[in-house]
Amino acid sequence: MQSFYTTQAQQRNLLRMTFDRAYWEQLWTKTLREHPDKVAQRPPNAHLIAEVAGLRPGRALDAGCGHGAETLWLAAHGWEVTAVDFSASALAHGQSTAEALGADIAERIAWVEGDLAVWTPPRDHFDLVVCLYVHVAGSVEEMVRRMASGVAPGGALFMVGHRPIDPATGKPTAAASQVQVSVESATAGLDPNGWERVVAEERPRAVAGTGVDAVILARRVT
Repeated sequence: MQSFYTTQAQQRNLLRMTFDRAYWEQLWTKTLREHPDKVAQRPPNAHLIAEVAGLRPGRALDAGCGHGAETLWLAAHGWEVTAVDFSASALAHGQSTAEALGADIAERIAWVEGDLAVWTPPRDHFDLVVCLYVHVAGSVEEMVRRMASGVAPGGALFMVGHRPIDPATGKPTAAASQVQVSVESATAGLDPNGWERVVAEERPRAVAGTGVDAVILARRVT
């Protein structure tokens, strides 16, 4: 979901939220019902396009795909994509959108309902694993290692996390109370002998006051 400005009352509510499966399913159902036009117009992640556009297409995993904007972009650029999310509503929307775009896109995508708190990719299988803005229920380092296990030798792991506090203002962002991937946690989760860090940095978000994103691109070398 896109970041947004919050009032003090909204910030307090964010801090009390439990970002579990029921929360996300309810949010996706409500958003897709009330704002289908905005969801349809949401572009794929700019960090993904900037860092992945030059990679040779192969097999990709979009872990935590949501309604599938990045999945569709990958499929349109030649990737065979496995798209995983635990929101049935978001997956159904993504699949129907893919089908509307035609068989060339739809046949490149396998939609899988799975909880990333426990779901494990097939080992050494994907040329690219993408994990964007996923709220982690347990250890971030463990989740990073689990997603990384699905990357084939020579493949890439691409992760983005929205930091919960805006370093410029010290105020909570839309990710307040969530636990997302950071540069530090991604680095800690990857064996330096097996991975080359291509990008590992924080980047300001496009809208002032919404904080920064941690952007990580690592290539498996062994």
